[in-house]
Amino acid sequence: MPFTETSIQGLFVFEPRIFEDSRGYFFEAFNGEVFNHEGLEDHFIQDNQSLSSYGVIRGLHYQKDPYAQVKLIRVIQGKIMDVAVDIRKGSPTYGKSFSLEISAENKLQLYIPSGFAHGFSVLSETAIVLYKCNAVYNKSSEGGIRYDDPALALDWKIPHDKAIISEKDQFLPLLKDCDSNFKF
Repeated sequence: MPFTETSIQGLFVFEPRIFEDSRGYFFEAFNGEVFNHEGLEDHFIQDNQSLSSYGVIRGLHYQKDPYAQVKLIRVIQGKIMDVAVDIRKGSPTYGKSFSLEISAENKLQLYIPSGFAHGFSVLSETAIVLYKCNAVYNKSSEGGIRYDDPALALDWKIPHDKAIISEKDQFLPLLKDCDSNFKF
């Protein structure tokens, strides 16, 4: 089975089946029928791609309803520490996080439903991250949580003096002050 549910309900690790031979490898990075069979029936309509250098921490970001996004994260070059935080009010895992090292080498993917804040740190010299979304970006609905919120105690695997954070991300609110409208 290519899907493993994490310790947080609705959050899945997808491990595609890899076909390797002397020429290299082949795998289906996404197959709607496979996802639908698991009950993950999202209609992805947008692909986003970023290039970042070592030490970059992006996040934690989310889009509020009615523009909330489901995301499918993968790395096509390099290695990241990917993080999802449950911000669904009433969830038994509210405020809990899940992190996973994703790389071009391990080809793992993280399926993140709406109701989660998401971010990643770059552990390799550079990383190219590609993620599918089931809704387009809407600036008026964006939200976020500080990457260094002490209540979350996230380990980004980056030394503090090597972290590269955008100005916007440095001033996001703490989890206790986040403006999430998600319900479990």
